[in-house]
Amino acid sequence: MASPYVQLAPAKVNLALHVTRRREDGYHDLESLVVFADLADELEAVPASTDTLHISGPFGGGLGAGESNLVWRAVAAFRARWPDAVETGLALRLIKNLPVAAGIGGGSADAAAALRLMAGLSNQAIALADLADMAARLGADVPACLVSAPLVARGVGEVLAPLPEFPACHLVLVNPMVPLATADVFRRLRAHDNYPLPELPSPLTRPAQLGIWLAETRNDLQPPAVKLVPIIGEIVAQLAETQGCMLARMSGSGATVFGLFGSAGQAHQAAQVMRAAHPDHWVAAAPLLVP
Repeated sequence: MASPYVQLAPAKVNLALHVTRRREDGYHDLESLVVFADLADELEAVPASTDTLHISGPFGGGLGAGESNLVWRAVAAFRARWPDAVETGLALRLIKNLPVAAGIGGGSADAAAALRLMAGLSNQAIALADLADMAARLGADVPACLVSAPLVARGVGEVLAPLPEFPACHLVLVNPMVPLATADVFRRLRAHDNYPLPELPSPLTRPAQLGIWLAETRNDLQPPAVKLVPIIGEIVAQLAETQGCMLARMSGSGATVFGLFGSAGQAHQAAQVMRAAHPDHWVAAAPLLVP
């Protein structure tokens, strides 16, 4: 049997997220500083007679492996666009290490991993622009997850400005194991026309610079999410008090909360504090993936 082809699907974290406009189509224009943590789902593939998908891992039980799964949809979209590019069927295995419906990319990251995997197995060159266009049709977060490096996302998430320099920081992620639907959070959003992100310092190379800039930003989805799941607010407050925490805030539409730290030691110490306080929560510490 051939060795499996592996793609990682790193956790996406919105360090700042401003909702700037409600569009006529019902969607919202956003501006978000997006980073990725060295924590990931894993997607493996080996040649097979036909495409199959098996899901395992700590959070695999929360996902169906049917046609609505974003990995399936990504593979199907790729095969429809380039029917002869990957000549064999694939036995796909998704190892779900990250919580589901948690505001950290999840299915979008898995879909992006599937597109990268298919492009990597292709017998023809696949233009990145074509892959990005396909990603945007699969979901608003998929284009950013295709990059999986620090960037500013605008529009509904499809207009990306990668950041060639970014400080090496560390994250603690805490999820209370309460799924939170993005649509429910947006329905409770009071203000739909908020200020855009301030201009980023250039070059942005030091954690202190990032912390000062983030102090002038928000996650506009955090207040409505806290009303739906009040413990999010409690986690933010507790994480903010841990030693060395530059910022504690909710990621995306929740319910995962992140703490931003300048060193690995501070992050791991804070993770221990949060595990002791919330033994039933998912807690992880990891460095950012930086250029």
